[in-house]
Amino acid sequence: MTQGEAAGRAEGTGTSPGRRKLLGAAVLGIGGASLGLGPGSGTAAAQERHGHGFSYRDLPVPTVIAHRGASGYRPEHTLGSYQLALDLGAHVIEQDLVPTKDGHLVCRHENDITGTTDVAAHPEFASRKTTKSVDGVSQTGWFTEDFTLAELKTLRAKERIPGVRQENTLYDGRWEIPTFEEVLRWAEKEGRRRGKAVWLHVETKHPTYFRGLGLGLEEPLARLLRTYRRDKKHSPVFLQSFEPTSIQRLSKLVASPRVVLFSSASSRPWDFVQAGDPRTVADLVKPEGLKWIAGFAQGIGPTLDLVIPKDAAGKLGTPTTLVRDAHARGLILHPYTLRNENSFLPLDFRRGTDPNAYGDAFGAFKAYFEQGIDGIFTDNPDTGLLAAADFNGN
Repeated sequence: MTQGEAAGRAEGTGTSPGRRKLLGAAVLGIGGASLGLGPGSGTAAAQERHGHGFSYRDLPVPTVIAHRGASGYRPEHTLGSYQLALDLGAHVIEQDLVPTKDGHLVCRHENDITGTTDVAAHPEFASRKTTKSVDGVSQTGWFTEDFTLAELKTLRAKERIPGVRQENTLYDGRWEIPTFEEVLRWAEKEGRRRGKAVWLHVETKHPTYFRGLGLGLEEPLARLLRTYRRDKKHSPVFLQSFEPTSIQRLSKLVASPRVVLFSSASSRPWDFVQAGDPRTVADLVKPEGLKWIAGFAQGIGPTLDLVIPKDAAGKLGTPTTLVRDAHARGLILHPYTLRNENSFLPLDFRRGTDPNAYGDAFGAFKAYFEQGIDGIFTDNPDTGLLAAADFNGN
């Protein structure tokens, strides 16, 4: 997710999650839910038949959502990143979906894979480099929609921000780009092994752009959700998008819980731009806008600045009424994204002068938890879990 970016270092033990893995797992034990889902998944399938589901209302609060997996420690959107997030105890794990040329859904934050794969090192794909306008922004690189799945599978994932997360580069080349179906199979297997559902938070990326290319995201996503029994009201999955019409479309295809994402207050969702809808995010976070969203979604995912704005210096200012207003309309809030590094923290919680060093992430988590949010996206799920335990007095 991001239209915006291990706590071991905070303890003076380096960036490895270390013993926090065990602590995070212990925290998870407070609130997990049932079994993984999928074709022939035994107990889970039986629970579905008997009407027992996996209500998002039963998740621990604050819910800790692993942003692109444990992306603070492993290259994002890899099975390695997802596995570590689960091992650390994350309550929910995020995937961003983009399509291949032949219509498969793969997990990448963007369709531009220049910075997250080794595609530039493949001479056979040199001619695929191109310049495109995606949601009105000109980008030059290599794009998933120009590759078949078989071609993408010849690439390897790498760290997106190596200057910030130098230790993550150790894992460059270790994993390939996963398909969403592979993630569903992984979640099913892990759910059976652990005896509790593996919750996913799944985003449709640039849905209007891709529909214009004949690569609509919602229909193949809905088919996969139905196949793996995650299409019901109480299935262990959230569906999310920055484009409200994508969520509206999904609401007609599946009953899975849905979340509308918000970027900055002055921005307009790209589907609104294309349709000539003048509303901005500032309009959507007003009571009238939230009432409209509550007609087809169960939650919102605002940027953290919509919960507590920052002043010109980067310090936290006066909280808005968004949490209260959203809750009044029955919507949950999953803001994004809290990271451990100084450069990503509000000025209040930065420590020292190195932008890549860890700041007071625990203090930042506490400040946002105090606003009453229901969950939060973080690149460092072990830090988030310990902060949530502190907040709940555990």
